[in-house]
Amino acid sequence: MTPSGALIAILPCNDLDASERFYSRLGFARPDSERPAPGEPDTYRMLSNGQGGYLHLTDAVAGWLMPGRNPFGLYLYLENVDAAAREFQQSPEDKPWGMHEFAVSDPDETLVRVGWPSRLRAGGNRSSASG
Repeated sequence: MTPSGALIAILPCNDLDASERFYSRLGFARPDSERPAPGEPDTYRMLSNGQGGYLHLTDAVAGWLMPGRNPFGLYLYLENVDAAAREFQQSPEDKPWGMHEFAVSDPDETLVRVGWPSRLRAGGNRSSASG
């Protein structure tokens, strides 16, 4: 059940199947109970990762998402950044703003950053100061 006050992105997509496959690589899936009956339109997909992350995918209006001009971006907080990075053949980095992260683009060139606070990483860089 989604908690009250949760905010979920509704992401327009040119190819829902390709986008759903991409986000499945980040652990997002659509339960069979959310799939339409055979022959019914499948133009809206509600995905979740079982850890409180939700993403809805919908058909984009024709001509709305153009290669190289997609303004959308998502940030996924994921504790095991390194495993996700390997899935996309990326190398995460510790950024000056305190996040261990990497970035990829989905099939519509939506920027997807995946990260976790560097200070919370097991064996990561931690300050010796308390607090």
